[in-house]
Amino acid sequence: MNIFKVKINFEEKDHESVELPGAEGESVLDICLENGIELQHNCGGVCGCSTCHVYVNKGEDNIQEISDKEEDFIDRAVNPRINSRLGCQCVLIDGDIEITIPDQSDFMGH
Repeated sequence: MNIFKVKINFEEKDHESVELPGAEGESVLDICLENGIELQHNCGGVCGCSTCHVYVNKGEDNIQEISDKEEDFIDRAVNPRINSRLGCQCVLIDGDIEITIPDQSDFMGH
């Protein structure tokens, strides 16, 4: 099993960037939750909402390709960008990535 570096930046000013190990086949959502990073996931991480929305800054080729279903949910996310993805669908396949987690302070629920 290959282990890759996942750099996580935060839009929230009181959060420092972190670098975490991620195993091949693991999602960004899982990596965050395993390391105590609160990334919203109201649907439970099954590509059924947009609350685990992240921005992929580097390494887009190192995660699974975006599906039509994921694109539909990203359209519903807060402040989507061209590099938007859902954390539950960012599954590591071959190398390091860098993401930014949007400000999570306005989310209710989970």
